[in-house]
Amino acid sequence: MTRLSLAAVAAALLPSTLPAADPDLAAYLGKPVIGPRHTVNEVIEYCDARIPAVPVLKDANDWRAFADKTRADVLANVVFRGEAAKWRDHKVKVERLGTLPGGEGYKLTKLRYEALPGFWVPALLYEPEKFAGKVPVVLNVNGHDGVGKAAPYKQVRCVNLARKGLIALNVEWVGMGQLRGDGFNHAKMNQLDLCGTSGLAPFYLNMYRGIDVLLAHPNGDPTRVAVTGLSGGGWQTIVLSSLDTRVTLTNPVAGYSSFRTRARHPKDLGDSEQTPTDLAVYADYATLTAMMAPRPTLLTNNATDNCCFESGYTLPPLLRAAEPAFRLFGRADALRSHVNHDPGDHNYGRDNREAFYRMIGDFFYPGEKFDAKEIPSDDEAKKPPELTIELPEGNKDFHTLARDIAAKLPNVPAIPDDRAGVEKWQTTLREKLRSVVKYKEFAVRPEPNGTETVGDVTVTYRRLRIGNDWTVPAVELARGTPKRTAVVLADGGRKAAAAKAAALLADGYRVIAIDPLGVGEARMIHPAGDQREPKFDRDELYALLLSTIGDRLLGLQASQTAAVCRWAVAEYNAGPVRLVAVGPRVSLAVLVAAGLEQKAIGSVEASNLPGSLKEAIERNRSYNESPEVFCFGLLEAADVPQLASLCAPRPLSVTDAGERARKELAGLKAVYSALGTEHDPLK
Repeated sequence: MTRLSLAAVAAALLPSTLPAADPDLAAYLGKPVIGPRHTVNEVIEYCDARIPAVPVLKDANDWRAFADKTRADVLANVVFRGEAAKWRDHKVKVERLGTLPGGEGYKLTKLRYEALPGFWVPALLYEPEKFAGKVPVVLNVNGHDGVGKAAPYKQVRCVNLARKGLIALNVEWVGMGQLRGDGFNHAKMNQLDLCGTSGLAPFYLNMYRGIDVLLAHPNGDPTRVAVTGLSGGGWQTIVLSSLDTRVTLTNPVAGYSSFRTRARHPKDLGDSEQTPTDLAVYADYATLTAMMAPRPTLLTNNATDNCCFESGYTLPPLLRAAEPAFRLFGRADALRSHVNHDPGDHNYGRDNREAFYRMIGDFFYPGEKFDAKEIPSDDEAKKPPELTIELPEGNKDFHTLARDIAAKLPNVPAIPDDRAGVEKWQTTLREKLRSVVKYKEFAVRPEPNGTETVGDVTVTYRRLRIGNDWTVPAVELARGTPKRTAVVLADGGRKAAAAKAAALLADGYRVIAIDPLGVGEARMIHPAGDQREPKFDRDELYALLLSTIGDRLLGLQASQTAAVCRWAVAEYNAGPVRLVAVGPRVSLAVLVAAGLEQKAIGSVEASNLPGSLKEAIERNRSYNESPEVFCFGLLEAADVPQLASLCAPRPLSVTDAGERARKELAGLKAVYSALGTEHDPLK
């Protein structure tokens, strides 16, 4: 069987001849250059090479030291960043709000607790009717179930735990049940990230304070603390259990897999909280699993899970990663797994619940009689309205927390009004911006991919190899031998830049239309009809994957764009290029590229720029709408006017600016004037 290279496949897609004249440049700009799956494969390989492996250590003390350091790094550098560092020291407030009729052997109490200032979580406390000293406590978390804490399977589990003599706390999860408001949509946590504050922190504190509540119970045993939950609840379970050593037994159910596994099974990629910024700089989920050693750990997955995290591909990598750590402590028996076959779908049904009860019996009641069979309790599950818990008016959510923080941003000095002051200000901001977006200096290696003639226009197709990991598809249009070069990119991909390309051609420019990462042909998607994976077009989840390994989509877009500009200058020896963006998303990348690449970019044109990054928060936008905008800490470092100021004294043209943008950018004239140039970017 003959195997064709991607270059050969892409070249085969291009016709060998064209009509003598065709004014529709869009048809040629839109032709495939790199082909389907090329970019998503690059993303997978790029991330795979950077996800940290679980170390192989020689003794338990070495492992304990590694786990302690990793735990401290994740908490300090991932969970409690920015304003969240202040939330960490918040003393939990608990308010009991009455009891509900329980059933035989247990009682039920409504309560709420303040996880961080202004953010209250509703919860249900299930207790045995009678206590005989200290008893185990269990934090019960839940996943993407619309009824939240009222999910019947969760109520049944809590009732059983209380009847078996344990204290169970059933907590609400943000975005579900009573916390299902739009401001708690999981893709809104990135509004906090934009402000330089961890959007993961409210998730973590929601769980962590639940343990606080349980251990404040006079009969709670601090040596027997368990956490369990399904799906997103399984994700909560491993995150809390691995980072909070108060947890002494854990049972995540169909809740997570290694980042390496997720990259190749896109249905597992998960929402923003499951792929938080910079987590994989310090730890993979396989690492978090191993960090449970020597504490009892039961990994439960379903054989034919119709949602995610199927046992066949999820469990083996996690167990292989964790088993050596448990053996170092002589506790191989404490790492266990359970696979549910009936019904085998996404569930925490009776079979999975009884596996958890057995784990409880083996490790919390060793040598004692503990009945792991479930006590029938289905008819005791209450309706959601019965379990509603009053919350304070104005309860904080991701959106309102971000709005409060954004009001004080950006943290950047005012622009001076003298030349030396402006230049120093620009230098300082460039250094900060370079760090925030994780900017990289890439070399470019062009790979020709065909040439065609359309009338008097030569169309050249290239795959531009950017560094060692990326490919940017490029289509060059030239009439004769141009003396000037323009690099053009558009939100809708190269084809959407056709009108601008035609105008630049008419003005004597060589036009190089490109699709940087996440745009046009370089979107991170599995196309329809690909038999290896079902269609998957949520490429913002791959952007999250890049962010968790320490990169930023915005920074990669800007780095690739700047690299192409440097290559064009060297290739054609025609001076700095004109960089043109069509659309607000690529315009942001262009501002960053121009701000950090001063030599190769001679002038800039941006369109539809927002007046402020704060608009993403004020309009309550989600990460999936424009993932590059939610670059961690970008608003803390600079807003749109400051980014635009980095272009000066080079010409900047801002077209199709709205009223707010015109108002916010009006001060740019003064910046140019201070640098000795009379220029108005808004004209």
